[in-house]
Amino acid sequence: MTEPHDGDPPEGLDLTTPEWGMWQAFRNGSTLDLRTPHPQRNDPAGPHAWGPERSVRARVVALLLLNGPSPQPGRVAALKLNGVHITGTLDLAGGAIDPYVEMRNCRFEQELLLPEARFSTLRLVGCAVPRIEAARLHTEGDLHLPRCVVENGIRLTDAHIGTDLLLNQLVVRRDRRGRSITADGLTVAQDFQAEMIESYGELSMRGAQIGVSLSLRGSRLRNPYGGRALNAPQLTVERTLYLTAAGVSGSPFSNGTTPPYGISASTPTRGTRIQRFECEGGVRLDDGRFGDAIDFEQARFTLENDQEVSLRRVQTPELRFLGERPEKGRVILSGAKVVNLVDKSVSWPGPGGLAMAGFAYEHLIPRGHFPLSRRLEWVAAATPEYSPDPYEMLATALRTSGEDADAREVLLAKQRRRRETLPVGAKLWGYLQDWTVAYGYRPGRAAVWMAVLWAVGTVFFTQRPPEAIKPGEAPHWNAFLYTLDLLLPVIDLGQDSYWRPDGLAQWAAAMLIVLGWILATTVAAGASRLLRRQ
Repeated sequence: MTEPHDGDPPEGLDLTTPEWGMWQAFRNGSTLDLRTPHPQRNDPAGPHAWGPERSVRARVVALLLLNGPSPQPGRVAALKLNGVHITGTLDLAGGAIDPYVEMRNCRFEQELLLPEARFSTLRLVGCAVPRIEAARLHTEGDLHLPRCVVENGIRLTDAHIGTDLLLNQLVVRRDRRGRSITADGLTVAQDFQAEMIESYGELSMRGAQIGVSLSLRGSRLRNPYGGRALNAPQLTVERTLYLTAAGVSGSPFSNGTTPPYGISASTPTRGTRIQRFECEGGVRLDDGRFGDAIDFEQARFTLENDQEVSLRRVQTPELRFLGERPEKGRVILSGAKVVNLVDKSVSWPGPGGLAMAGFAYEHLIPRGHFPLSRRLEWVAAATPEYSPDPYEMLATALRTSGEDADAREVLLAKQRRRRETLPVGAKLWGYLQDWTVAYGYRPGRAAVWMAVLWAVGTVFFTQRPPEAIKPGEAPHWNAFLYTLDLLLPVIDLGQDSYWRPDGLAQWAAAMLIVLGWILATTVAAGASRLLRRQ
């Protein structure tokens, strides 16, 4: 076979009629369209066979892309195919492909090999491919795979996409390792849109870096084979990760097409039929960094008891936890750091389903009714064994928002929870502090108890005045001052040392002295606790 001359195919290549049409279309930058008038026969993933009249050999496609003929004068060479069956294995591994490539509604007989290949822009739209092997692929522009059906997985390990990566409405099934998309170390300079995709297996994006936003709106990730449906530790997204719903009716998806630059980032308007983000299997986003937010609005997670939605040590300005409550599994926020926590009371799992040791946030922005009692249940659900940190973090956030009374209630709940872990003696002392001054968080109670004891003592000693120790030296009897002198353990009002109660009055005086000391001690303990907190 010789090199082509003046745009002619090499001798001995023996081009078929469709291949000759593709050759000429490549030279003038036009589209070779081999679709039939019957739409049902044009589905690349459908059951209908495509005959030789629609087939081109993969080796001819590779020849055009790697060493193609010169373009027609005044035209730009480009490979544009529609409704074409590509037979054999299209192997472009390590190649530098300069022409623009766009294949629509094409059927690939065997896997597409693109490892370490370099493209300007590559668009496969609505194609059926057994597998796409594209580790270390490099594109200067976009990589588009919308509405494609890939039966045995996609590998994009360490690939570099110069602008956008678009996978909207992709259907992809697992490879022999159980992964649907392997994109560990992937770098996307701008947006990564994988909206309304169907993934059967593990979507792996370990250490991936996204230059703008990562959107999985309306997607359905399913890994019924076990393990995780989304595995993306150390993921970096410069703006927002969307695991939210997508609008269907009235959206660009409703007519079966994908717009060239994806869909809008806006939330579906009222009345629009939506498709939720659904995930069947675990989610791992540990150690991720997100520049704007992580958004779980209307997300639905279906977990087994041993699976997790793990957000360990993530950092983001805003976490929007607004999805459905997982019935099984756990949500892990241990070590995560966020500024705004936007949440709903009905989104969080119950006791045993939430862990947030070391979870730090600055502001609470509840959606809907989220009373303090439910917020305390939220903290209790995250601490099957007592831990002070979640209570103190909640109190700090409430105090930052100016809700000091609620912050005191949270710290009081913390002391009551701690009391249950103490031995009997300390527990009794805790009950006493709670009944008297609410651990110092309700100091007004001490004044109420003092007033009650003062009034009762005054009435009692008015009716049963004690005898004077030295009748000639005793001051004028005053039951009011005498009772107060008994109650105050430090201040001496010069009353109790002149009188000698006996019988029932002696017991009453002793009781007032003891209660006075108890009140003073609990007030002092509460005051020291408040000072330590401040």
